[in-house]
Amino acid sequence: MRGRIARLQKSIPSGSPDKGEPEFLVVGKLRRPHGVRGEILMDVLTDFPERLKPDVTVYVGDQFQPLCIRNTRKHRHALLVKFEEYNNRESAGELRNKFVYVQAKDRPPLPDGEYYYHELIGLQVDTDAGETLGVLTDILETGANDVYIVSPDQGQDILLPAIPSVVLEINLEQGRMLVHILPGLISDR
Repeated sequence: MRGRIARLQKSIPSGSPDKGEPEFLVVGKLRRPHGVRGEILMDVLTDFPERLKPDVTVYVGDQFQPLCIRNTRKHRHALLVKFEEYNNRESAGELRNKFVYVQAKDRPPLPDGEYYYHELIGLQVDTDAGETLGVLTDILETGANDVYIVSPDQGQDILLPAIPSVVLEINLEQGRMLVHILPGLISDR
């Protein structure tokens, strides 16, 4: 069960209203100008980098400034991006350290059983024994599998591995996740 989205981290602004679906999803972070023709280096923060192509409009910075991509090309582990509106090193430098967003309504559909992280955040987490653990508040990406952070009403956060033997069901319509607690997974059980 993989959740795909621009990687959500507490340091990345979500582009979302306080409640409900996000309006924008992070797809990259602009770093520094490259060359003299207005290209800028971008760290890619999306599982769908193929969407970042010429003639696509993205939204940059806290004000979600719409910019049209003129050209992209790979550069080591990043992407060099050229925007229509920026034609030299100095002007591209104005975009340094800003996040790049796409509109959430334009996100690609996922196969059955896969979810965007923002769809999972806020789900009530219940056990198959009928106990409510709390609300899924964050997702950690690890090498092996994601880890869901569940915040109870009282007490410490609960870390649940996002594996099929633990996560039994996700029901977005009901806003609920059903989990099975393996022996030793929670210290006071």
